[in-house]
Amino acid sequence: MILADTGPIWLIGCGNMGGAMLRRWIAAGLDPARVTVITRSGTGAPEGVRSLTAIPDEPVPDTVMLALKPQQIDAAQALLAPLGGRIRLLVSILAGVDHATLAERFAAETIVRAMPNLPVAIGKGVTTLYTAGGDAAAVMEVEALASLLGHYEWIADERHFDAVTALAGCGPGFVFRFADALATAGAALGLPADQAARLAIATLEGSAIMAAAAEESPAVLADRVASPGGSTRAGLNVLDRDDALVGLLTDTLAASAARNAEMAAAARR
Repeated sequence: MILADTGPIWLIGCGNMGGAMLRRWIAAGLDPARVTVITRSGTGAPEGVRSLTAIPDEPVPDTVMLALKPQQIDAAQALLAPLGGRIRLLVSILAGVDHATLAERFAAETIVRAMPNLPVAIGKGVTTLYTAGGDAAAVMEVEALASLLGHYEWIADERHFDAVTALAGCGPGFVFRFADALATAGAALGLPADQAARLAIATLEGSAIMAAAAEESPAVLADRVASPGGSTRAGLNVLDRDDALVGLLTDTLAASAARNAEMAAAARR
């Protein structure tokens, strides 16, 4: 699919994630005039994008995206309820709101759940996709849009959605926290704080690029960096002791996944 051929799109909500996705698509060639953003304030849309506070009195476009917080699902349902006819493609980035709930609340021929993460803003994000089935052309359209945001993957079992949301959707926040902790630890050893921060971020960037290009797993790469009896091995021994790092991250993802499940339960009420 060529973005220049994309039909009209309505974006219900335009917060941090929705705005990041939209700006990336526009940078990749999507005509802003083809997009209508509908928010309570009527503001926040990129330049050239029509911004409204209510559904316009015009035919429903082929594609409608729900790009707001899961707690706002009732408002989105009320907003779209008066529409005549079914939406051809509904894309939802509402964390925790499952496919069945979306199908119950919104009349759409094809529903796709999407969970992007914040690096979609620079075309280096991860977007996880799920659908219970629908029009093949609509699915291809979603893939074309997702491909411009970075890496994307479909999951076959919706029960995994909370886990992939915790891993990839929430993951940038955890990586940013790790980068900050790495810099703070460097400063604790005597480095100037600003220099420690620069070194930590540059180290993460280079390591991530190397891991993405490598055929070996990150575990193998870590062992290759660590010479027997060397300084890297001494540090890894601390992280590896009693699987401390794995345990910490497992607890971290479990907390995020549990919160996703709570939001899904709230949306079904």
